[in-house]
Amino acid sequence: MFPELNNLLSTTQDRTEQGNLTLLCDARTDGSFLVHHFLSFYLKANCKVCFVALVQSFSHYNIVGQKLGVSLTAARDRGQLVFLEGLKSSVEVLFHSQQEPHPLQFLREPGAGSLQSLYTFIRDALKPADSGESPWKYPVLLVDNLSVLLSLGVGAVAVLDFVQYCRAMVCCELKGNVVALVHDTEGAEDEGNDILLNGLSHQSHLILRAEGLATGFCKDVHGQLSILWRRPSSRPASQRARSLTYQYKIQDKNVSFFAKGMSPAVL
Repeated sequence: MFPELNNLLSTTQDRTEQGNLTLLCDARTDGSFLVHHFLSFYLKANCKVCFVALVQSFSHYNIVGQKLGVSLTAARDRGQLVFLEGLKSSVEVLFHSQQEPHPLQFLREPGAGSLQSLYTFIRDALKPADSGESPWKYPVLLVDNLSVLLSLGVGAVAVLDFVQYCRAMVCCELKGNVVALVHDTEGAEDEGNDILLNGLSHQSHLILRAEGLATGFCKDVHGQLSILWRRPSSRPASQRARSLTYQYKIQDKNVSFFAKGMSPAVL
């Protein structure tokens, strides 16, 4: 995890809010560093994590995790991490016969767009033990990333329904958190992605949006991060939303943040 980002979010491993949906969004840049941050953060916070990884392999996330001080292999072996490797699983679904429904069963059912099997996998992964006692603080669902589902033929409304069911189960029933990344294809005519992004924005408690610089590549400033806190509608209008914007530079094992135009390299 990145300590400076925790400071910006005013959170620590011992003091985290529960029952929240966090939306990660990237535009004209790679926002995967946010995924790595939350994955390592929740593992270090002793939470039970179900990670639906649709973009990279397990070894990729494990290598980055080791740089951030966590071992995904160890977390998986002790039952803290349930990892769905989308790249590997998709091959199993498409080229091998399955005796039981697979989490990515929708790949065999083009046009159906049902994510019921994926939801069932997540529910079974995060449900409390029969004894009712758990060594973990609370459950967390992490998805990287939801835009891939659109590319695989699932409709935006079906993805929104899937997220709504996951929110009801993880956030409301189990008092855990959901974190999901979505690409913003701004400037492109992608109605499905726009529907997904707008729908999730209205549901989210926290939105982190990483954007590439409008001026193009810069070796000392890699992008801009906007942070938007959305408050319950029961609060006064002046307290329902608060936002901050910083620029950042990604380093080998850390990310540094600074006010716009205040990069150490510039000063």
